[in-house]
Amino acid sequence: METKLKVGLIGAGIMGEALISALTTYGLNPKLITISEKRSERIEELTKKYSINSDNLANNVSTAQVLLLVVKPQDLGEVLAEVKGQISSQTLIVTFAAGKSISFVEDAIGKANPIIRVMPNSPILLGEGMSAISTSHSVTAEQRDFVTGFLSAAGKTIEVEESLQDAVTATSGSGPAYFFAFVESMILGAVELGLNQKDATTLTVQTIVGAAKMLEESGKTAAVLRENVTSPNGTTAAALASFTDDGLEQLVRKAMKAARDRAQELA
Repeated sequence: METKLKVGLIGAGIMGEALISALTTYGLNPKLITISEKRSERIEELTKKYSINSDNLANNVSTAQVLLLVVKPQDLGEVLAEVKGQISSQTLIVTFAAGKSISFVEDAIGKANPIIRVMPNSPILLGEGMSAISTSHSVTAEQRDFVTGFLSAAGKTIEVEESLQDAVTATSGSGPAYFFAFVESMILGAVELGLNQKDATTLTVQTIVGAAKMLEESGKTAAVLRENVTSPNGTTAAALASFTDDGLEQLVRKAMKAARDRAQELA
């Protein structure tokens, strides 16, 4: 990949750094990346680590060809109100603020800029993220390819209709927390059965990691893999029967719907 697009990034927290890493991994020259961040120590840390630039908000926004908004959803309106006068109408705006729609950004800046809305998740920090994008009508194929390209350098990326972004939030956005909660419960269960905390953690984490790798690399569905490790009337069958009796499937669906509904409320 070779591009000379100048990228401005507002917000240099953990997710912001993950995106800087993705951009450079994708092949963008670090000198084309400029961050705006209130914390001077954070600016010093990131400019040294990645050889990128920093600038004040107004200068950064006015010169960026691609503007990445990596701020908290509750702060997005205030940030856009501050910079809307400096944004060129040609600038591609990419928002990572969960729950904030393309129309929210359009209304805030009062311009019909090309806009891409992204819902990433936390494993993007390790290069194993899952991101879903939605685009405004004015986004070009080249702009879409650039964004999906650098996001895919930190995991996998799909494109969905914006109306499905809340469903994405409930699936991959909040999904890592569901997984962590299940791991917590498995560890507690193992400890109650007599294992010490260290061994319970090692057994659970490696089991989950190995199972995930099987799911990714085997080419088989979760249902098939589950059936393959479940002997009739065996120990696994007993555990799965308990899950079924307690309504695991319904519980997960209910939880995901709750997350989707809350995302809609926060929009």
